[in-house]
Amino acid sequence: MADRYLSFAGTAPGRFLTQRLGLPRPAVLHRWSPGSPALDGDLLHLTAGTSGLALAPVLARTGIAFGEEGGAAGRAHPAAVVLDATGVRDVDALAEVHSALHPVVRSVADSGRVLVLGAPLDPADHHQSAAQQALEGFARSLGKEIGRGRTVNLLRLRDASAAESTLRFLLSPKSAYVSGQVIHVGAGPARPPGDWERPLAGHTALVTGAARGIGEAVAETLARDGAHVFVLDVPAAEADARRVAERLGGSALTLDITAADAAERIAAALPDGLDVLVHNAGITRDRRLVNMPAERWSPVLEVNLGSVLRTTDALLARGTLRPGGRVVATTSIAGLAGNAGQTNYGASKAGIVGLVRSLAPRALDAHGVTVNAVAPGFIETAMTAAIPLLIRAAGRRMNSLAQGGLPADVAETTAWLAHPASGAVNGQVVRVCGQSLLGA
Repeated sequence: MADRYLSFAGTAPGRFLTQRLGLPRPAVLHRWSPGSPALDGDLLHLTAGTSGLALAPVLARTGIAFGEEGGAAGRAHPAAVVLDATGVRDVDALAEVHSALHPVVRSVADSGRVLVLGAPLDPADHHQSAAQQALEGFARSLGKEIGRGRTVNLLRLRDASAAESTLRFLLSPKSAYVSGQVIHVGAGPARPPGDWERPLAGHTALVTGAARGIGEAVAETLARDGAHVFVLDVPAAEADARRVAERLGGSALTLDITAADAAERIAAALPDGLDVLVHNAGITRDRRLVNMPAERWSPVLEVNLGSVLRTTDALLARGTLRPGGRVVATTSIAGLAGNAGQTNYGASKAGIVGLVRSLAPRALDAHGVTVNAVAPGFIETAMTAAIPLLIRAAGRRMNSLAQGGLPADVAETTAWLAHPASGAVNGQVVRVCGQSLLGA
């Protein structure tokens, strides 16, 4: 359902009324499209503290016009500002964060990016840890005040080359609904693709719950990036699954993901192996706990969590997931912040977070496979369109971007985590929620 308030707020009368009444003023976000694949404008590179990052060569490949440090042809209205604060090691150095961004933050273009680069916390230096942790509060707070469709994120990294896929994502229209996030990139190997426009060419991906909604958008985006996509859904959705698969040049696979032989059937359908496994299938059976019988509790835990655990374990053990593979699971802000009437759903989605944090280092060591998760907030789907009007309106506005996200926003984040060059991104839970004001 169209967000009429968003459309109205962009008109001259809408801008006047929202400003006079102090109402949310959402901006139309610049999202990726074939005709507009990059942010409009230039990149401004700033530094706080003393940095040893070899950042300039990587920034020069992000697709935004870029000069040396402090240099950007469009300095008046940069599309993106990257502040390298990896060298901030004490409270005094935090003043350099303020002095670097204070003069320029107001001038960042609409739908622009502010990206703060931080270092991992040093357990042997509590002054460095305090200063670096301070960057999280700074970035999250700036994200809540910057407005005009602009986003602010903090990226912790050791090696700029290992973070190239992440820098490209965060400095592009593909990350339009990702804000207020803290993302860690390790020092693992990065495999630059032969073609950054089609990084998954020659790869095979499987997306569960892909016949419609977010799953369909994920399948579509992975196919755009070159993957042969297996569209998996329940037998009742076979017609839709086949329609999506045919449109994308992929394959349809219908089965009950909770069945005891689900992993066996997936492996049989993929004798040559699998590169990307996206766990998107999920259900809700909402009701307050006092009114929730077991028959509403168990299916949600079984579909949303139990099947994910069993299938992932089995496909890793069988070697179906090839070295260099990616597992991306879908959690939810309901699993991070909780939601009334969703104790079953919240439990299942919080369980996904536990799975990712525990399995990620072991899967990488034993199988060469990364494990991450996306956590959608309010996304405009058929499910949210059925929510009562006032609740739906509140859900749309209760984030820093003051609007709902689109299935494509979740899909683009999933595609970044599935990228061959994202091997140093592991064990991350990334919220795609416009920086929700709940549980942030």
